[in-house]
Amino acid sequence: MKILKKLAFFMLLGTTMLFAKPTIYILATGGTIAGAGDSALSGSYTSGTVTVDKLIAAVPQINEIATIKGEQISNIGSQEMNNEVWLKLANRVNELLADKSVDGIVITHGTDTMEESSYFLNLVTKSKKPVVFVGAMRSGTSMSADGPLNIYNAVNVAMDKNSVGKGVLVVMNDKIHAAREVTKTNTTAVDTFKSVNTGNIGTVNYGIVNYYLAPVRKHTVNSEFSVKGLESLPRVDIVFGHTEDTPDFVETAVKNGAKGIILAGMGNGNPYPSVEKALADAVKQGVVVVRGSRVGSGSTSVGAEVDDAKYGFLTADNLNVAKARVLLMVALTKTSDKDKIQKYFKEY
Repeated sequence: MKILKKLAFFMLLGTTMLFAKPTIYILATGGTIAGAGDSALSGSYTSGTVTVDKLIAAVPQINEIATIKGEQISNIGSQEMNNEVWLKLANRVNELLADKSVDGIVITHGTDTMEESSYFLNLVTKSKKPVVFVGAMRSGTSMSADGPLNIYNAVNVAMDKNSVGKGVLVVMNDKIHAAREVTKTNTTAVDTFKSVNTGNIGTVNYGIVNYYLAPVRKHTVNSEFSVKGLESLPRVDIVFGHTEDTPDFVETAVKNGAKGIILAGMGNGNPYPSVEKALADAVKQGVVVVRGSRVGSGSTSVGAEVDDAKYGFLTADNLNVAKARVLLMVALTKTSDKDKIQKYFKEY
């Protein structure tokens, strides 16, 4: 009799575990997805006015598929995103994912800087569990708001076993993107997010998740970067190259304490002659200079039209300048050795 009772108990336990809903945390940071306006037919709204509990309440269907818990990390437009919020977010993500009861995390975020925040988390998250960024191009009060379905899809991606080990992901407009590859390509269109060099790695259609590719660069558990104990990040500035350029912005960046400079160069990362000289002078003063391109896709070649070895410049591979800045900031928390940092740009 005792054996039968024990057998029944373990069968019940197994059945409960089999059908238990996954636990997904939604960490809210603000953005258009948490925005509201006075009219359904106006592009005028204020970001970061809707709290996480209301975001969750707007998509009741997610409670049917997962145990949802919400936290408010910040409530700002993503044009206001800063290192303090990044560090707070990264530390909380790592803390939650270390909990065995947590299966994944969805981060609601403004679209302006989502590509930077997601890549930062991709470099410093210490778990294989899914971390999914999601946003909206239309506020919740807009006609045909895209936020609710994006959130529903993001939760499904965070729950999916095939999302494990793929690094930080971005879900927008039925597409799944790797954080390293994705960028915002249009100011207002709902299909603005694209992975211009590689393509999206998967799709999610009303919660149905399919993957077709996987990231190959180092991320999350394979990354050597960490935010543990960090209270700040090194200053890295971006200088935009153009015709009839001047060295003023390079000189100002150095004067104001920049530890690194990313050049958004013309074409294949090319600087104007006076800017090239200013960047070379910056290197002599200990500033790490990385050449990227303002073009938006493709890689920046080593030593093509610029003698990188002569001037001590590094190159960004195919990272856009916003992401190159993120990687250089994180790299500088570990080393200022240029050979090591160039290696990072080939690995991450």
